[in-house]
Parts: sequence; structure tokens; C-alpha cells
Amino acid sequence: METNFKILPLNHIEFLGLFELTDLELDKISAIKMTVDKYPGFPCRISLEDAKIGEEVILLPYNHHKTNSPYQASGPIFIRKRATTPIFQNNEIPKMLHHRLLSLRGYDENGIMKEASVIEGNTLKEQLIKFFENEKVAYIHVHNAKPGCFNCLVERA
Repeated sequence: METNFKILPLNHIEFLGLFELTDLELDKISAIKMTVDKYPGFPCRISLEDAKIGEEVILLPYNHHKTNSPYQASGPIFIRKRATTPIFQNNEIPKMLHHRLLSLRGYDENGIMKEASVIEGNTLKEQLIKFFENEKVAYIHVHNAKPGCFNCLVERA
């Protein structure tokens, strides 16, 4: 029996107003406004799309694993101006994840890592199903393997 999963990008509501901040205000929250100068290379964690050349993005720190365990974690993410959160269908993989080397980290309901792997993005669907075959895995974080940045959350559907 195949396990179904759902990819969950970050909610755009959480980032409303950031693009109206001045550079000084962004600096106070350790964020930087940038203009995209290569494609791909600026993966938006709201839309789960690569920002296009010339687009405005913000690079900011983000607490992506809010857990009461030793595995709590934060790191840098990009968000695109005017990005909205898409709803992905069960087992749908965003195009942005297909061409990257990815790190998967499977956690139990207590935020303790139970599975981990580095994979080519074009095998993501199969690897997510494989991780969820371990009944202890409650959710999975997908990261870009080389820079280590968080991409998205995956839950059982």
C-alpha cells in the first residue's frame, strides 16, 4: 500500500509587510532585500518556485523546526515579493525540488530525527514514500543539501 504525503510550503501571511520595511528595519531582524541575479538560485519557501532574474526577494533567518527537542533548528530562507502560498495535491512535487540535491530529515512526533538521507531531487517522491514506511516518522523536512537551507515540510496525507 502506497503512503500518501502532502508538501506544505510556508504561509505567506507570516511574512506580510516585510517588503515594506526599510533596509535599516530589515537589518534589525537580520534580513536583507536582494534582486535576483541568477536562475535558478533563489528558491522561494512560500511559492516553492525559483525566483526569476530581476525579482525582489528577502533573505531572512527562519525558525523552521519549532520543537522541544535537541533538533530544533533555524536557518536562512528566501521569500519572493507578492508570493502566495500554493496548495499542492497529495503526492505532488513542486518543480523547484526536481533539480536540486536534497537532504531529507524524518522526525517523530517528539521532534526526534528517525531517518535522514541525501538524494537527487528527481527521486524525491519515492524517497518520501520510503521514509513514511517507517511508522515512527511523523513528518519530514526537505532541505537543499549543499547550503543546508530548509525548503518545506512534508506530512502524511
